[in-house]
Amino acid sequence: MNRPQILQERLIDLCAIWDSGVVLPAADWKGPSSGVAGRRLNKAEVLSSVQKAQFQRLEAARLRGPGSRERGPVLRMAGQQPPPGVLAALLLCLLSLGGAIEIPMDPSIQNELSQPPTITKQSVKDHIVDPRDNILIECEAKGNPAPSFHWTRNSRFFNIAKDPRVSMRRRSGTLVIDFRSGGRPEEYEGEYQCFARNKFGTALSNRIRLQVSKSPLWPKENLDPVVVQEGAPLTLQCNPPPGLPSPVIFWMSSSMEPITQDKRVSQGHNGDLYFSSVMLPDMQTDYSCNARFHFTHTIQQKNAFTLKVLTNHPYNDSSLRNHPDMYSARGVAERTPSFMYPQGTASSQMVLRGMDLLLECIASGVPTPDIAWYKKGGDLPSDKAKFENFNKALRITNVSEEDSGEYFCLASNKMGSIRHTISVRVKAAPYWLDEPKNLILAPGEDGRLVCRASGNPKPTVQWMVNGEPLQSAPPNPNREVAGDTIIFRDTQISSRAVYQCNTSNEHGYLLANAFVSVLDVPPRMLSPRNQLIRVILYNRTRLDCPFFGSPIPTLRWFKNGQGSNLDGGNYHVYENGSLEIKMTRKEDQGIYTCVATNILGKAENQVHLEVKDPTRIYRMPEDQVAKRGTTVQLECRVKHDPSLKLTVSWLKDDEPLYVGNRMKKEDESLTIFGVAERDQGSYTCIASTELDQDLAKAYLTVLADQATPTNRLAALPKGRPDRPRDLELTDLAERSVRLTWIPGDDNNSPITDYVVQFEEDQFQPGVWHDHSKFPGSVNSAILHLSPYVNYQFRVIAVNEVGSSHPSLPSERYRTSGAPPESNPADVKGEGTRKNNMEITWTPMNATSAFGPNLRYIVKWRRRETREAWSNVTVWGSRHVVGQTPVYVPYEIRVQAENDFGKGPEPDTVIGYSGEDYPRAAPTDVKIRVLNSTAVSLQWNRVYSDTVQGQLREYRAYYWRESSLLKNLWVSQKRQQASFPGDRLRGVVSRLFPYSNYKLEMVVVNGRGDGPRSETKEFATPEGVPSAPRRFRVRQPNLEMIHLEWDHPEHPNGILTGYTLKYVAFNGTKVGKQIVENFSPNQTKFTMQRADPVSRYRFTLSARTQVGSGEAATEESPAPPNEAYTNNQADIATQGWFIGLMCAIALLVLILLIVCFIKRSRGGKYPVREKKDVPLGPEDPKEEDGSFDYSDEDNKPLQGSQTSLDGTIKQQESDDSLVDYGEGGEGQFNEDGSFIGQYTVKKDKEETEGNESSEATSPVNAIYSLA
Repeated sequence: MNRPQILQERLIDLCAIWDSGVVLPAADWKGPSSGVAGRRLNKAEVLSSVQKAQFQRLEAARLRGPGSRERGPVLRMAGQQPPPGVLAALLLCLLSLGGAIEIPMDPSIQNELSQPPTITKQSVKDHIVDPRDNILIECEAKGNPAPSFHWTRNSRFFNIAKDPRVSMRRRSGTLVIDFRSGGRPEEYEGEYQCFARNKFGTALSNRIRLQVSKSPLWPKENLDPVVVQEGAPLTLQCNPPPGLPSPVIFWMSSSMEPITQDKRVSQGHNGDLYFSSVMLPDMQTDYSCNARFHFTHTIQQKNAFTLKVLTNHPYNDSSLRNHPDMYSARGVAERTPSFMYPQGTASSQMVLRGMDLLLECIASGVPTPDIAWYKKGGDLPSDKAKFENFNKALRITNVSEEDSGEYFCLASNKMGSIRHTISVRVKAAPYWLDEPKNLILAPGEDGRLVCRASGNPKPTVQWMVNGEPLQSAPPNPNREVAGDTIIFRDTQISSRAVYQCNTSNEHGYLLANAFVSVLDVPPRMLSPRNQLIRVILYNRTRLDCPFFGSPIPTLRWFKNGQGSNLDGGNYHVYENGSLEIKMTRKEDQGIYTCVATNILGKAENQVHLEVKDPTRIYRMPEDQVAKRGTTVQLECRVKHDPSLKLTVSWLKDDEPLYVGNRMKKEDESLTIFGVAERDQGSYTCIASTELDQDLAKAYLTVLADQATPTNRLAALPKGRPDRPRDLELTDLAERSVRLTWIPGDDNNSPITDYVVQFEEDQFQPGVWHDHSKFPGSVNSAILHLSPYVNYQFRVIAVNEVGSSHPSLPSERYRTSGAPPESNPADVKGEGTRKNNMEITWTPMNATSAFGPNLRYIVKWRRRETREAWSNVTVWGSRHVVGQTPVYVPYEIRVQAENDFGKGPEPDTVIGYSGEDYPRAAPTDVKIRVLNSTAVSLQWNRVYSDTVQGQLREYRAYYWRESSLLKNLWVSQKRQQASFPGDRLRGVVSRLFPYSNYKLEMVVVNGRGDGPRSETKEFATPEGVPSAPRRFRVRQPNLEMIHLEWDHPEHPNGILTGYTLKYVAFNGTKVGKQIVENFSPNQTKFTMQRADPVSRYRFTLSARTQVGSGEAATEESPAPPNEAYTNNQADIATQGWFIGLMCAIALLVLILLIVCFIKRSRGGKYPVREKKDVPLGPEDPKEEDGSFDYSDEDNKPLQGSQTSLDGTIKQQESDDSLVDYGEGGEGQFNEDGSFIGQYTVKKDKEETEGNESSEATSPVNAIYSLA
């Protein structure tokens, strides 16, 4: 490469720097690039007055000598005499500055500035309307002043005022054609174009072709039955009526049932219905082609086709379904494939760029052929290609030029194969490479409009101005046309206009409007004046100063109205005028003034910056252990800027704390009275202002009540220790210091530990960190320190109750700086995109920095190439290396550095650039069926360079295409099986038996899947079926049981029957199992019960040729008295129950003997004279004067029962005197004795019988014996 070429490339790079904003007029004109700009602009003769003034200032700065900031290596290079080719590059770079002015969205500015028209909304180029609605042709535009509108129709002026049906919307150019009063929409078809005009120019809409939607009726025709031999191919033509837009075609029967489509019967893209081979069941329905029209929402139905299929074999559904080869079972001869569409062996197809390419191949043959698609000389685009219509169609979306070429479809069955080649040519309507943009210039500036488009064939470009061809427009000496570019030099106010670029070829056109507006606006500020910005000390802040002007003003910042322009160091000025202060300090507080200047004047604004002290909790709440019922106080003392309002709030367990009656929240503490178990948890104090916040957390542990102490020492209350005091630093060394302190009172709990904390004021001022921990028996320790840290220490004492408050801080001690002694950890290199590598690491903390301005030197190079190290200095914790090859190893080193020097030599880490999708698929995929639910896979390894990343796994995508059983719907959901690592074989399990499957293999890396392998098909053999569904047992009576069931959800083969096993059981007794076999079509069974007491347990399973499948189990319902029977059967066999029954029987026998003895004594009637014989003292009735008559024969015998109300009911005793006294007083007994006055009446006996009679039940007998 010669010297002029090198210089020209460098200057083109400088143009890129210029465009990126380094030396745009809005920026501060300084730095090395300014010298280059000044040099090249001195060579150009098309400069505005503004630019000349700026370049004169830069040239004066350049001549100040070697001490000038503007000088540098680039300036010296630019001082050389460039060759002529460089001047052309400089001119193009200069012209690219046109349009740097952008109009702010501020409504006040938008309304003040004049602007040519701009089309904002318009109808589509091909505008199809519904004839039943009014016609609406949209055209809206903006401009200042507001534009007016007019239309052309078929390139002639369209006079809207003469047509009463046509009107234009107010403040818009939208046409409305109203047919409510009559008229035919077809009369208004044509090509329309809208013109928006104001005094600065005219903008044009696209040429809008208006068409009225049409949905013609289907021509009436009588269709004869179609006679076809079974196994022959057939095409049923649709030939829909031409509609606008084209209708959607679908096939149904005359009864509006959809036609089932599969790879044998399917609809082509042209709407015809293709039968690869006709079978006898195809004549069971008729076939009607339907056309649905979009706009009218109507469906037109063609007369139905009826089929008559000639066959050599009578129809037999069972043989068709069960025979392994359906065609031979039907007596249909097998045929090699032949193409039904397209015809022949080759065809061609043209498609436009950006559209969808649809290739279609439909073949006949017996068995039905499979279709596969290939592209000659390459692979199908996996990201855009998809198969449709059972693989008969290949669709490639968003076609581009690289999709052109030859594609072929391969139709194959077991009889042979045939291919058809389709030559695809991709053409292109015009598309934009560089669409012209609105150009806003200042007076005297230069600019250009570029209209660059591509297409196939190459489009032509035509320029217009205000809707007229540029050739017929008035001449303009400041305008020059160079093909697809218009160059403007020294533009003036009179140069304002709207330019149209029309680029077209035979496939279409593009029309773009771009106006040239010349603005002459002095600088003005867009933000409110005298804004107040408040920021926390040491934080980063940004002062905004939005401005506008034409020519673009330059912006400078000043502080407190004096001093030089602020930029560099702690300040950074952005292109939009914002001033960033990287770390605010107290001395940064003040008034900042931004001044925007151009040749028309200047404008300024002020921003007041106030720096506030941070909010810090200097006395934090401490962890505490408290007994239940005591009082706890959590301290939270805060230091904040007094000019900011402070708010202190508390959280418990990270939720807002509800301060109830037992709590008291004060400014510096939270007190909890009567601590309970529910108060245990973490408490967070949050101190916040409107600018910042700080928080501290402590944990409260609540102890349960303990037993009363047994000695006086244990009864002393324990508490947290008092804080240590009087901290002192001695033995000051470069990397160590001795810290001494006086312990506080331990409050009856020995101090176990001392925790030493430190705080530094450079990286995290006000934040305390743990430094070290020492036993509670010491009060002095040597502390090892890090370089370049301004230390301050404090000590916390710890005992079993908790931690003390921190001691007061010690005096500060600053260590000297040093180079870092370590490097960052966790260095990694990983790609986030296919062409980059992100290097990351864990940044070092303050105690590892060892000096100011900690930074990292990042080095990298390709591994094993021994090329030179690339390096960059980074202040953060990441760096992205761009433009890397795909997945290559890199050697990485990250070294720490500060102002005192570099850290140790870093270790080398291996990283990798980004991964891309794999480029190859596994080949030679072989499938071996292991059993009815599993297959083994074997494939060839892909080449490592095609993986383009780390090989994660081989992955198989498989789906169930169909069942080998007829008319069984299956889910075709895709599943996947992963085989991690570099494996060459694997097993896919959990398949459905007796099914057709398809499988594809891919390679997977960290980016994702690669292209898919050739689709493989396999069939699984028969398996055992699943359990019969909905197995139901009903018992209508005690004599029979009905069983019903449904076929299995997954037959997994051809069902050969059902097996029913059932067994009777009664409690723990089980009868003999009985087995019944049924045919595959039987789903009911009725059995006669052997006895009405036993229950039955049924087990039902389905069978295939492989064997019986999963069983369904049910039991017959329990009879009503089964619970009693079961309990009786179970208890009767228990030993304790037998013993109890024997004891009761023996007791009853003894009672019977006692009763017999007492009865055999005979009847004696002791009679006392009521008046003459006094009652003995032993008589229980003496007190109330009553008398008692009792007789052994009057007691009821064993057969009597006690009623519910306590009375005795006589049942079998015929010797009782009571029976003889029921007729009343004065009756005689058997021997003639008159005992009426001594006989107790029945009603009295019933009321007093419990008192005078003794029951003969076993229980009452026990009491009588006692």
